[in-house]
Amino acid sequence: MNHEFWKDRNVFISGCTGLLGSWLTKKLVHNGANVIGLIRDAVPKSNLNWSGFQDEIVTVRGEIEDYFVLERILNEYEVDCVFHLAAQTIVTIANRNPLSTFEANIKGTWNILEASRRSPLVKRIVVASSDKAYGSQEKLPYSEETALEGKHPYDVSKSCADLLCGAYHQTYDLPVCITRCGNFYGGGDLNFNRLIPGTIRSILECKKPIIRSNGQMIRDYFYIEDGAEAYMLLGEKMDKKIHGEAFNFSNEEPMTVLEMVNTILKVMNSDLKPIILNESSNEIEKQYLSSRKAHTVLGWKSHYKLEEGLEKTIQWYQNFLSIN
Repeated sequence: MNHEFWKDRNVFISGCTGLLGSWLTKKLVHNGANVIGLIRDAVPKSNLNWSGFQDEIVTVRGEIEDYFVLERILNEYEVDCVFHLAAQTIVTIANRNPLSTFEANIKGTWNILEASRRSPLVKRIVVASSDKAYGSQEKLPYSEETALEGKHPYDVSKSCADLLCGAYHQTYDLPVCITRCGNFYGGGDLNFNRLIPGTIRSILECKKPIIRSNGQMIRDYFYIEDGAEAYMLLGEKMDKKIHGEAFNFSNEEPMTVLEMVNTILKVMNSDLKPIILNESSNEIEKQYLSSRKAHTVLGWKSHYKLEEGLEKTIQWYQNFLSIN
């Protein structure tokens, strides 16, 4: 990655307080970018605030569903690069509240695409789709040629957002690329209903970790600093040859939920045993990605092995929870 590429470049990030957004913000600031972040809710304990980086960027209060806020940001701050990360990302919330999920994930995406189309200075747009956009498929691992067949509210919202990007590229030649990533983990994820932060917190509190499913669902897990660098590399490499393309990013080491929990227990030297509730629904049984295209086209590779990423993640939560 060419670190000089980002120096003095005006970059807009929607979802800058989220897990990926906060790490991407920090790395861009370290590389000299002028970051403008859209913030809907004040989250005092977010990774962005806790690390002090909110004071290093321009922040605009507003919602991704508000088109005119986005148009104003892109024009007033003369944005060159857009990273669209804002979304409602929790599957259980999507199942309870599909309309708000569709508003954020689908309308929010078409707002970003349309505002970017109407802004003459925007030269590169990276939109976060998801491995969930593929839905449930028999052929594994998923490649970028796998059909987008989401069935449940969150999955459908990501399939739709993904297709919107393709439509804007094909129709308007919009310089957009799409990312589909494995399950992110890392310090800064404050949704303790998620597997990894919930498991780590339980172990730190000497409580048995809870597995809501049967523990046999297979996923790939992707360390957040690898994810942030993948986004930056894609933004840097964007030219007409890859406009409109989608890229999978993954560590390509699929494992069951139970295997992941047991790995965390091992890294933390804990002899606790997980409690398996076997009560989750509307989740895909097996889902993992091939990153071959990212390797060959972008020259991308991950830097963190699973246990390395977990050790850094555990250290983050130890520091965070000792203060809070």
